[in-house]
Amino acid sequence: MNTIRDIALAPSGEMKIAWVEQNMPLCRSIGEEFESTKPFAGLKIALSLHLEAKAAYLCRVLARGGAEMHITGANTLSTQDDVVAALAAGGLEVHAIHGCSPQEYEANIDKVLSAGPNIIIDDGGDMVHRIHTAYTHLLPGVIGSCEETTTGIIRLKQMDRAGTLRFPAVLVNDADCKHLFDNRYGTGQSVWDGIMRTTNLIVAGKDVVVAGYGWCGKGVAMRAKGLGARVTVTEVDPIRAIEAVMDGFTVLPMAEAASIGDIFCTVTGCENVITAEHFPLMKDGAILTNAGHFDVEVDVRGLEEYALSKYEARHNIDGYRLPNGRTVFVIGEGRLVNLASGDGHPAEIMDMSFAIQALSARYLADNRGKLAPGAIPVPRQIDVDVASRKLATLGVAIDTLTPAQREYLGV
Repeated sequence: MNTIRDIALAPSGEMKIAWVEQNMPLCRSIGEEFESTKPFAGLKIALSLHLEAKAAYLCRVLARGGAEMHITGANTLSTQDDVVAALAAGGLEVHAIHGCSPQEYEANIDKVLSAGPNIIIDDGGDMVHRIHTAYTHLLPGVIGSCEETTTGIIRLKQMDRAGTLRFPAVLVNDADCKHLFDNRYGTGQSVWDGIMRTTNLIVAGKDVVVAGYGWCGKGVAMRAKGLGARVTVTEVDPIRAIEAVMDGFTVLPMAEAASIGDIFCTVTGCENVITAEHFPLMKDGAILTNAGHFDVEVDVRGLEEYALSKYEARHNIDGYRLPNGRTVFVIGEGRLVNLASGDGHPAEIMDMSFAIQALSARYLADNRGKLAPGAIPVPRQIDVDVASRKLATLGVAIDTLTPAQREYLGV
């Protein structure tokens, strides 16, 4: 029994999935391979991702490999109801509704885990955390998991250090073909797509404050600069701060940057990056957004307590009137702006990321019982394979080392 909004929405979702399939040649070719080899025959895959069209297509690729799919969302606002309906209409089990409550979100994770998964594909770590705390009796049946995000990897590594991670977890986000492209170019484009389509405002000439200069922050800052904004970066890591300076950006503490920004975007993976300390310093009309996985980077709850009133300024934009007479705006409730207010990363980018996911899941299936519990890297050969496939789809050829060169380099 599926938990969805309305099965009648399926034709709209099917159209979206067909569009991304056309623009995801890596996943398409992997799906063809899976259909002939059936690496997941007899296995159940529990998947928690942002359920838009690209993720839906990954679900179908895995199903073509013989997997029994049990699907839910990774965020209450990133689920697209028509895409979910298309998955359900196609015969896959899915439990996800856009705008569900936190309690409903957790209940949907429980429904998926209740199936007794053999492989988990996670985005942010909620499903892995849940099975370790509420479904420990199912842990012996888990071959391993794949984690999509920086935030989820932080949680996995904490569990690994504590000795509580009970199965091998592949750190998909750390693969070069994931974070170098998805986090930088995908986040960079999709964040500004979400902001611009939601606000209908210009970026050129504005002051943008980007909190965090990891790969996602680099992409957000780079694209803001390309759109004509003046960019300020805030950081806690001195090395990344130097990178931002040498990339041509101003670097300031948030307490100083707060009075400068017209648009703020947090991309840190940490909590309380913009707080009640900063709200009174902000310009009238400042716009606050978050591109980190969880809605804890902008202290929206603290803002609601501090503000005199709250109102809907525009669809998906809340206005907060402050005691000093100014108003600040929050997009998408402080949740992932590129998904809560947009369609997420471009299809060509997610083609690489989901190719890594699919091949990492196959790696777990092929090596069941051979991998020790803990956080493990994506095998280098998978990274190289995905990069080679991507170059082929782009019609790009590269040099290869001669035997003499390989000997010279000690390869």
